[in-house]
Amino acid sequence: MSVVINLQNVSIAFGAKPVLRDVNLTIESGSRYCITGYNGSGKTTLLNLMTGIHLPDSGQVTRSTNLTFSTLSQSVHFGDSLTTFDAVAAGLGPIGEVLGAYRRLKDQAGDDAERRRQDFRAELDAAEAWHLEAQVDAILDRLSLDGDQAISALSGGWGKRVAIARSLVANPEVWVLDEPTNHLDIPTIEWLQSELMRYQGTLIFVSHDRALMEALATCVVDVDRGVVKLWPCGYNAFLERREAERERLAEADARFDAKLAEEEIWIRKGIQARRTRNEGRVRALKQMRSERAERESRSHLLLEVDAGQRSGKIVSAFENVSFELGGQFLIKDMNWVVQRGDRIGLVGPNGIGKSTLIKLLLGEHSASSGSISTGTKIEVAYFDQSRAALDQEMTVNEAIGAGRDFIEINGQSIHVVSYLKRFMFDSAQARGKIRTLSGGQQNRLLMAQLFAQPANLLILDEPTNDLDIETLELLEALLHEYSGTVLLVSHDRRFLDEVVTSLLVFKGEGEVEEHVGGFSEWVERGGRLQPAKVPTEASSDTSVGGVDYETQKKKRAERRRLQKSYDEMPSRIQSLESEEEALMKMMSATDFFERPEGEQKAAYDAAGKLRDEIAGLYDQWADLEARLESA
Repeated sequence: MSVVINLQNVSIAFGAKPVLRDVNLTIESGSRYCITGYNGSGKTTLLNLMTGIHLPDSGQVTRSTNLTFSTLSQSVHFGDSLTTFDAVAAGLGPIGEVLGAYRRLKDQAGDDAERRRQDFRAELDAAEAWHLEAQVDAILDRLSLDGDQAISALSGGWGKRVAIARSLVANPEVWVLDEPTNHLDIPTIEWLQSELMRYQGTLIFVSHDRALMEALATCVVDVDRGVVKLWPCGYNAFLERREAERERLAEADARFDAKLAEEEIWIRKGIQARRTRNEGRVRALKQMRSERAERESRSHLLLEVDAGQRSGKIVSAFENVSFELGGQFLIKDMNWVVQRGDRIGLVGPNGIGKSTLIKLLLGEHSASSGSISTGTKIEVAYFDQSRAALDQEMTVNEAIGAGRDFIEINGQSIHVVSYLKRFMFDSAQARGKIRTLSGGQQNRLLMAQLFAQPANLLILDEPTNDLDIETLELLEALLHEYSGTVLLVSHDRRFLDEVVTSLLVFKGEGEVEEHVGGFSEWVERGGRLQPAKVPTEASSDTSVGGVDYETQKKKRAERRRLQKSYDEMPSRIQSLESEEEALMKMMSATDFFERPEGEQKAAYDAAGKLRDEIAGLYDQWADLEARLESA
């Protein structure tokens, strides 16, 4: 195998915080590399170093000559693409946009249309690019896509399929995917998995979908606290080998802690020992404390949920329940009983009726026919995948404590900051705005908010999106210990296997079947989900024939400008926050108050100015995000 990417002694930091340190990694052609690690550990940064989006602060990244990359990002954005053909052709670069514009004008009459056709034809002739139309059509056909389909009419799952086609149309030698299964339903995930298995090039992907990782990975790249380690094996073998290594490290940590305890005793000896102590030994002790604190900061997430009072034996009962919407049955003649302690998984394509069933159970929808009875003493906690329960302008503290410093969990009073530390939020993050958190951090906060309220019925709608594997496994452990009832909507096949005792399978046309066991057991018995149908008609306002090409080019340029400003904002904020942190450290030193009054005042003014500037940048960041969403 030839080497396609090589990282030698690579380090990178954003602001004062190092993200990756002394990375040595070789990517070989034809292998499938899965990158795993905690949220925020540096996985996406590592991808960006490989693809050249980021440059290292030190070290060297080399890529094979003329290597072609294609990236499938977490979020699907098609810019000003109007049809599926436009969106996919954009994967060929600027000449692909010209090809899409020419195709839209093919059947238009008029002198202006003919003049523009001639301009586009000249560009395509000069680039010798006419064969590219067949290339786009071939990938559309392979992925069962209609090139004339309006992008605006597609669901999220079909939009991801278009994004995959766009990333493959140029026949890349290296395909980079960042969380490709997020927000996809199980049929689409299984389809994507088969496409990835067919791909013949070098595959590099970040994922928290363990079933996908098991099926695809031939190598695992583990990112942990800035350290990157390659495991040349599949995902299951990686788990076994890493566990053995962690046992060895635990023994080393125990020896380290014993040594640290000895040094702590030594440094606390009497005044005579303090006068004569070896300063080198003191520095070594400080370093040991720092290492111990870093190890503690990444220790296991501690989750706890208040199960509230015990509910009645029957939580909910459906008798011949039907729900009809727009002449279509989402639920038809359903008989179903939920008993205390059940853990039930709801599976099926997006839009088939899973959320409708939950709303019927909660009383938010009324059945078209039949009856629904609810048990006694039911206390519900609802995890909403849209994160609607989070006010983005609130601080993390406020989201949990609602102005209080202490909350009650299982009869015990606990400080809000201490509670948030269980969910891996430090004190600085606890004071920050929710909008500054990543998707994974917001999901963890939503869990913290959810589990802080007494509940004997947990309803979890896609709780696994954006969560790292460590948090997923700990959430699984929590649900195993939870004594209440769980209803779970998820497209994570392994999570369903680990958590549920039965499945509700949505077959379509209102048919819902109940099966005992997890998802894999159901598949082994011959179960199979039907894929969602692609829309066949575009909305009346999606006609693309008369769109002015120059206007579209200007809109694309403006979006690129906004995206560039948005992408630069985090590093600007981090730089100012590091500057503020250094200034606050200087102002908190004891000798600061011995300085001249004018010097103290200048420091206070500088700190206030920095705070205002940082707050302004956060506001600009939010404004840029809103403008990008509406662009």
